[in-house]
Amino acid sequence: MKGRVFVIGLGLIGGSLALCIKKEHKDAILIGYDINQEQARLGKMLGVIDEVANDIVEGAKTADLIIISAPVIETEKIIHLLSEQSLNPEVIITDTGSTKSKIVGNAASLRKKGYTFIGGHPMAGSHKSGVSAAKEILFENAFYLFTPEDHIEDSKVERLKEWLKGTNAKFLTVTPENHDYLTGIVSHFPHIIAASIVRQTERLAEGESLIPRLAAGGFRDITRIASSSPAMWKDILLHNRKVLIELIDKWKEEMDWVKVLLEQENSEEIFRYFLQAKQYRDGLPVREKGAIPAFYDLFVDVPDYPGVVSEVTGYLAKENISITNIRILETREDEIYGVLVISFQTEEDRGRAERCIHACSSYATSIGT
Repeated sequence: MKGRVFVIGLGLIGGSLALCIKKEHKDAILIGYDINQEQARLGKMLGVIDEVANDIVEGAKTADLIIISAPVIETEKIIHLLSEQSLNPEVIITDTGSTKSKIVGNAASLRKKGYTFIGGHPMAGSHKSGVSAAKEILFENAFYLFTPEDHIEDSKVERLKEWLKGTNAKFLTVTPENHDYLTGIVSHFPHIIAASIVRQTERLAEGESLIPRLAAGGFRDITRIASSSPAMWKDILLHNRKVLIELIDKWKEEMDWVKVLLEQENSEEIFRYFLQAKQYRDGLPVREKGAIPAFYDLFVDVPDYPGVVSEVTGYLAKENISITNIRILETREDEIYGVLVISFQTEEDRGRAERCIHACSSYATSIGT
């Protein structure tokens, strides 16, 4: 497709979408704007975009597609600004926000001007940020949700999908309300739970100095999402407030039920409680990308001597295998082996790393699930 694509916000998501569009649509012109001008200049230098816009108004006025890749609160302001401009009558405007009902509601100002707004949410991410972290494969096999209102013509939705074809994502169309309910359950609410576990642990650690040491390994894994941006999650929670209040009420009922089981010392029901959770969790898709970006962990048994970490990472570096995180599980003093946990962004990278380590060393490896 030919045309001018204006990306507002050149972070990980906006930059990656720009790369996907450039890959699929060679004749398209990518214009970028970021509130951080250095990010925009870096985006052009890296070839993520073709042109840098001085401001939103300048970049938007001749665009055929406008992608707003900004925090949800900022997205509302940008929508209002665009509604006051004279834009291409055929322009399609979309966003990448994690909540949809309020944003789509705000887009009524665009509808009054005759402009097409289709809410969007690519469900992918990374621990890295900024345009330098952008990559074409970020959305591959990930779910990409669209939330068009009833008056939006199917042809406009199909046109947006064609623009975004290079993401190789799985497109789904839902209502804004359904989107917020679904993402509330599988993304927003888990972030609240993870943060609450960490906060409670911090309070209890004031009276027990061993807690921080013991809260490594698995504890860090199950609470990883608590390290997400506080500013971003403040806005998301406020945007999806109604759904989350409902989910919190249901969670309180769940915890009250567990409390009753403990008070009754109901061994059979406690066993069933964990069994049902295990069965449902074990039945979830293994190879699907979900709402929360996954890390693919590889556990490597390594001898406890100086330089072993750089040795293993050196093997991976020679094969150009990128890692997202690395840590050593604490071992007992009488053991000569430790466990090196290496995290990767894709299952393919983890598989390559495992083969590389086997080829270069005798270290045993295993995969986390």
